[in-house]
Amino acid sequence: MFTNKRYITCGISSAIPEKLQLALWSMIDNFRASTDIEVDYLQIFRLSIQNGKQKIIHRQEEPVYCNEILVAFIWNPVENAKIFVIDDGEHSTMMLAEEY
Repeated sequence: MFTNKRYITCGISSAIPEKLQLALWSMIDNFRASTDIEVDYLQIFRLSIQNGKQKIIHRQEEPVYCNEILVAFIWNPVENAKIFVIDDGEHSTMMLAEEY
């Protein structure tokens, strides 16, 4: 999972800063490399602002996984966004939840 070509939708391109996009892809890569948990085809990110930092909750539903981090801003902060990253076997696509 998530070792194929990567794509982003127009919504991601316009709403999510590139450095944050790269951070989300990196979180998936780090999850794959650092755990024995099976990586699900659907990765979910929730973005918000907490204590002046970007809060990122990364989770998957099956098997259950959840990781929460706070990051000092190196980009424009994103408030209240839900992002899906889906691997369909041929490519991985990052999209806003409302684009699904």
